[in-house]
Amino acid sequence: MNLASLDLNLLVALDALLLESNVGRAAMRIGLSQPATSHALRRLRDIFRDPLLVRVGARMELTPRAQTLRAPLAQALDQVRGLLVPDEFDAARSERRFRLMMPDLAVELLMPRLMSRLDKAAPHVRIEIVPWRGPAVFTAEFARTIDLIVSIGDAFNGFHRQLLYTDSDALAVRKGHPVGARLKNPAAFLKARHVAVIGRGQNIDLIDHWLQTKGFERQIALVVPSYIEALHVTARSDLVAFVPGRLIDVLAKPLALSTVPPPLDPGIDEQFMFYPTRAQMDPGSIWLRSLMLQIGRELSDGPPRSRQR
Repeated sequence: MNLASLDLNLLVALDALLLESNVGRAAMRIGLSQPATSHALRRLRDIFRDPLLVRVGARMELTPRAQTLRAPLAQALDQVRGLLVPDEFDAARSERRFRLMMPDLAVELLMPRLMSRLDKAAPHVRIEIVPWRGPAVFTAEFARTIDLIVSIGDAFNGFHRQLLYTDSDALAVRKGHPVGARLKNPAAFLKARHVAVIGRGQNIDLIDHWLQTKGFERQIALVVPSYIEALHVTARSDLVAFVPGRLIDVLAKPLALSTVPPPLDPGIDEQFMFYPTRAQMDPGSIWLRSLMLQIGRELSDGPPRSRQR
């Protein structure tokens, strides 16, 4: 193969196709039209003399040859990107895209503040929030596409961790809840009907896991996959949500919610920011991390949460 005739953009397209195993999603990942991406796939098939993607029933699958290309291609492109990282990051002129993975809780708390800053300092920078994936399904290939993670714990290999902000859990009820004020009593709390939040990669609400360690069990009437859904249902029912207090603060007024200090207090929650080791010296990543840490400090310096340990 004559390397002088090889278009580097074809390798970028190949990387997206190998990650997505789907022409349409690969096109969205790299900002091309679907016909252009299909054309790139045809050229790649000619270059590698292999179909690369083949249809199996209703979906596309990688050929064995394509499977062997995934890791070395990813490594090669990362090295090329490293060569092109500028010495400085001009936020005002940059059109860079950052992909962030975080739960809905973090989106609600952090993104309005971040976007307000970007409107003024970096109007052409684009932020993409990708669906939350727990550590169990956080593959190395997926990790390569992520610029920042907001999460609890420390289970992301290849990423550095910094404390972003602290929080504490509280009870949320609709205004006028018939027993809301009595929920401070442990017996009333345990008797109430609760909504639990069990997200992707979990098999139990973290609150229930903590309660079990203390020998308590609350009455679960509904299970939802996100805190936002829990609060929306709570606002229109007599259910009780035991969720991070800062989220209740943000949504209390629009959803007409009241906050009740819990009779059983799990203490301080810590939310962390994770960034890839490969981006440690990347000026753009440093700039974004600085903004996120500023926002985290604003949250932590705000009004004290309801019940802190």
